[in-house]
Amino acid sequence: MEIIIRADTESATKLAAVLIVHALLAKPHTVLGLATGRTMERLYAFLSETNRENGVDFSLAKTFNLDEYVGIQATHKGSYRHYMNHHFFDKINIDKRNTFLPNGTAEDLSAECAEYEKKIREFGGIDLQLLGIGRDGHIGFNEPLSSLQSRTRVKALTPSTIEQNSPLFENPSEMPRRAITMGVGTILEAKKIICLVTGSSKAEVLAKAVEGPITSMVTASALQLHPKCVVIVDGKSASLLKEKKYYDWIFNNEPEWEPYRANKQQDGITG
Repeated sequence: MEIIIRADTESATKLAAVLIVHALLAKPHTVLGLATGRTMERLYAFLSETNRENGVDFSLAKTFNLDEYVGIQATHKGSYRHYMNHHFFDKINIDKRNTFLPNGTAEDLSAECAEYEKKIREFGGIDLQLLGIGRDGHIGFNEPLSSLQSRTRVKALTPSTIEQNSPLFENPSEMPRRAITMGVGTILEAKKIICLVTGSSKAEVLAKAVEGPITSMVTASALQLHPKCVVIVDGKSASLLKEKKYYDWIFNNEPEWEPYRANKQQDGITG
């Protein structure tokens, strides 16, 4: 795991977007694992801008989302399919037939979960997985006590998650109590992972996830096991990290990060 601390939310989000773009430029057929939530909205705006203004091509990419609510149609404004179309897919040149989310209204949810795992394997696995971290430390909807070897399955959502997400629904009472989510084990099989964390409300859980013990109570802590995981954070979310000077030294001195230290790579994506 490597931790990169940027001064503010904008620069942290832009760096995550640049890393995703560079993955696409290196491999146009990249299979992306995608996340939702407030943190990702600005990132998807950056990526949409690169498509519109810099000609970054998404036409050959494939995407798999982490999760989807159980019991609401894809057309529902609270669904993650609607979120992805609204914030990203409708704004780039991607073939929507190559954008996959679990079907939360499937008649047989267990079969749907197994089919989702199969489909990921058929596309050769996820090349680059994008993640955020929930306030209780979950990745995807892998709530506390989720097995660190878990696969795609239906999970009951915690009261904390329901409280955090229900304001995103026009009628908060419509917030589902269950979701289909990639498992922690599924996520860890991605070849590379980018985890974007911003804001002071995530400072405590970020410190637990990256500097604390690996525990199923904070499923994001399992990212410590991944050989190619980059955690990009802003100053506010990094406020409780103990080794900030060390993380800064690595980013400012290791050759692999030199292209991303230059302002031109932060302010504009040139390929």
